[in-house]
Amino acid sequence: MTHPSRPPGITALSFFFLFGTVMSGLATVMLLMPGSVLEPLWRLNPRARDGFAAMGLWGVLLMAVVCVACGMAVLGLRRCKRWGYWMALSILTINLAGDTANAVIAHDWRTLIGLPIGGAMIAYLLTKRSAFP
Repeated sequence: MTHPSRPPGITALSFFFLFGTVMSGLATVMLLMPGSVLEPLWRLNPRARDGFAAMGLWGVLLMAVVCVACGMAVLGLRRCKRWGYWMALSILTINLAGDTANAVIAHDWRTLIGLPIGGAMIAYLLTKRSAFP
């Protein structure tokens, strides 16, 4: 069911956060069960597996928190709730800060591709603030 005043771009952003919910949830499960049938999925990003594995249970907790936060953003955006707007804006801002830090500190310049994309999503959300009463 579509919210009558929800712009199509907000629906698209909710699907973006739904994808984030699924992926972070999957990462949480894969970290909790190393060597499982899901292990080959780490081939998509082996550096992530190494980084999260080095964090131990903190990596699992981090991915679980990301999963819950993205899930909350999905619900809030789909329902056009103010808290969903702020949740989405916060997640995107934190992600931009993380991408910038990875580029500067770890010299992983590939993360810079996220800056214009995340910036565009933030700019879009800021222009649609009126959709969240």
